[in-house]
Amino acid sequence: MDMNQQEVACEKEVQLIKRLKSLNKVLVAFSGGVDSTYLLAVAQESLGQNCQAVFARGLMISTQEEQEALALVTKYNFPVQVIDFDVLGLQEFRNNPPNRCYFCKKKLFETFLELSKSKDNAAVIDGTNASDAQDYRPGRVALEELGIISPLLEAGLTKAEIRILSKLRNLPTWNKPSMACLASRVPYGDAIDAELLQRIARAEAILQQKGYLECRVRAHGEIARIEIPINSFLKCIQEHAEITAPLLELGFRFVTLDLMGLRSGSLNPI
Repeated sequence: MDMNQQEVACEKEVQLIKRLKSLNKVLVAFSGGVDSTYLLAVAQESLGQNCQAVFARGLMISTQEEQEALALVTKYNFPVQVIDFDVLGLQEFRNNPPNRCYFCKKKLFETFLELSKSKDNAAVIDGTNASDAQDYRPGRVALEELGIISPLLEAGLTKAEIRILSKLRNLPTWNKPSMACLASRVPYGDAIDAELLQRIARAEAILQQKGYLECRVRAHGEIARIEIPINSFLKCIQEHAEITAPLLELGFRFVTLDLMGLRSGSLNPI
């Protein structure tokens, strides 16, 4: 690890703690990912009982991600309230326009803001970081409109720095692959329903069980487009029969390997 990079990250963490303490009471939007887990750990350490968190359970995340998040809650005794979020109740989500994330995030964080009223109007904070600003993020607009605070972004903490600081705190999420809503596997304009999201989740679970911990299965109608790191291509080709058979059983007609490899937001508008 670059010691200078670690020093810079630690300096930013000092600013993060100051910011959290200035908020007095917070409600952390917790997903179990790298960023929100680190944010919750620091917030709990900084604010004690004045730190609460909320986890939204719904079809936008896989069962495995939900189980991993709740395992963290148990392990660290995180003060997390679990709520059910009916994401398919949003027509804009089902219709899947390019700004789908805007509508989903707005409804989700409106729910969190309502919950915060029962917690002494705690400030709702989320794990958006400085690296997120470089990608297409319509959901970020909704957070800004609602006045959601992003302390990691304010402190200038990047994803790499958050991983460094998480490792220093012995958080098991320090090297966890980046997560994303299952709807991000569906091309904009293609309708989203429960069956499609569950099929994608099952397809990715098959790959993860075979050792592809970083993977995406993009669903283009009858085509499953697999994105994995390029250094995993040879293994995937050698195991092609073991991978394609269960994916075909899920209802895909064609199973393809994307030669461009794994990349965030490959279906985002250019």
